[in-house]
Amino acid sequence: MNLLRAIVLEGAKRYIAGISDEDRGAILRDVEALCVNDTESVYTRQLRERVRELKSGPHWIIYFKLEGTWYFVRGFRKKSTKTPQREIAYAEKIYKLLESS
Repeated sequence: MNLLRAIVLEGAKRYIAGISDEDRGAILRDVEALCVNDTESVYTRQLRERVRELKSGPHWIIYFKLEGTWYFVRGFRKKSTKTPQREIAYAEKIYKLLESS
């Protein structure tokens, strides 16, 4: 089995720290599922070429994969069907920074 690492960046950490223990646990289980390549048991959606979002209950976490590592960038509650463009652009910026380092 191919295991992937998960790195939760500061923006996602702050968001996750501010939600209930139950919701935090659900997000952790979803992240763990992604780390073992179990994409069937979680709801994800591709936003742009590299950027995806993970839905866990009412919470959405923006993330991407780079060289065998999942990077979880930011989290938020979605108030409409559209993901804010600033969240996608921010994740793309972080991706490019990490890719070039």
